[in-house]
Amino acid sequence: MNIKKHIPNAITCGNLLCGCLAIVKAFEGNLVWAAYLVGIALVLDFFDGFTARLLKVSSPIGKDLDSLADMVTFGVVPGIVMFKLIFLAVAYDEGTYSDRSWISDNLTKLTYFAFIIPIFSAVRLAKFNNDTRQSDSFIGVPTPANAMFICSIPVIYHLNGVATDMPFTESPYVLCFVSLIMSLLLVAPIPLLALKFKNFSWADNKMRFILIGLAIVTLAVFQFVGIPLVIILYILLSIVNNIFFKKKV
Repeated sequence: MNIKKHIPNAITCGNLLCGCLAIVKAFEGNLVWAAYLVGIALVLDFFDGFTARLLKVSSPIGKDLDSLADMVTFGVVPGIVMFKLIFLAVAYDEGTYSDRSWISDNLTKLTYFAFIIPIFSAVRLAKFNNDTRQSDSFIGVPTPANAMFICSIPVIYHLNGVATDMPFTESPYVLCFVSLIMSLLLVAPIPLLALKFKNFSWADNKMRFILIGLAIVTLAVFQFVGIPLVIILYILLSIVNNIFFKKKV
């Protein structure tokens, strides 16, 4: 039996396992650990494809398995994290933080708006698997980037010394708006940079190098607060690239 062909799939399964554990942590109310597990899954998600190319064992099964794992980790998990964030915001907004049973039914229903995220993530992944244009660039925000943006919110709040059971914002409507915007960006017809280098020349990869440099500086200065800023930079630089450099890259 050829063991090496199973190595990338094993790494992908590690991604899926992290997603399952993140769901458990999120429902336990530990959104910080859920975010950390998503971070570990991001590393595994990078190395499964890298390993497959290195060992030259890429396969259709590996591609499908990767999408299924991504749907759980980068689709379902951010939806659940946002569900919990909206729930906390609703409870706080109602002035019933000490007794959540008093939360009004109408406001409680807002929590289910968070599941727009996994729905649009599924559409994004299905489009990616069937869109031949997305070999050198992405069309729409990738699901891992969206998951990073959403899951970084409770981590930032926690590391700023705020109790983990306090809401990120007192307004659940703000979180619903964030959910809507990020979901639409997943399927928006906006070409975004893919960090895939065919060579390392400046002329062919200037925007990729600029993005990596700015990301490193942003994360070094702002640490976890820099994560959503990097995602915003990624979108803005991709738009600049489309306008000024698309024919050259």
